[in-house]
Amino acid sequence: MAKEKKYNSAKEEEKKQEMILFLSDSEEKEHFLSKGNRKLLSDPLDDNNPITVQVLGICSALAITVQLEPAVVMAIAVMAVMAFSNMIISMLRNLIPSRIRIIVQLVVVASLVILVDQILKAYAYDVSKQLSVFIGLIITNCIVMGRLEAFALGNGVYKSFLDGIGNAAGYGLILIVVAFFRELLGSGKLFGFEVLGHQGATLAESTGLYSLGYENNGLMLLSPMALIVVGLIIWVQRARNRKLIEAN
Repeated sequence: MAKEKKYNSAKEEEKKQEMILFLSDSEEKEHFLSKGNRKLLSDPLDDNNPITVQVLGICSALAITVQLEPAVVMAIAVMAVMAFSNMIISMLRNLIPSRIRIIVQLVVVASLVILVDQILKAYAYDVSKQLSVFIGLIITNCIVMGRLEAFALGNGVYKSFLDGIGNAAGYGLILIVVAFFRELLGSGKLFGFEVLGHQGATLAESTGLYSLGYENNGLMLLSPMALIVVGLIIWVQRARNRKLIEAN
């Protein structure tokens, strides 16, 4: 009995040490930038992208990509929420009863989203107004909840952190690419700055491409165009990476 108690106390001490170091036994033996860890960061950017491969988070891709600035801010916000929620849930994974795990995940994510929302209102109020309810909807974002359920509950803190960063980066990459083309072709601007020239009332008053008769494509500013741009990205991705094409 004494040996068993000693063994149990040693295991408990070992678990506490893991929590302090944020590393499990397997992670301690694995290099921080090992091939597996690098894959957690790189896979969501291409082979396992949350939007173009898993087809998650489409709503925000349609709604907030009219301009590049809110798309970048949204990408950063999702990255912060995913990285830290993954870490927290991974640290608590052995303490959360399975029947209330979804509630715990929602509480953690909601707390982080509220924190991010308040920071945006304090330091980037105009962008916060543009993003409106979509910051709050991060709480129920399929990508965030999916990674908590599928990865953070079964892996160490460091790996969960990398997984959160990688999936948020893959999500943010598509948002930024879509917003880039929509703002550039729809209004001739990037981050609100005119990059194709100034569009005057007449050709003589216009500069850059507008002086040659170029006209902005107003269709790019409509929500359906975001879906078309995402579809084109999916098409290019599958044409370049044939293994993503599902077998008939």
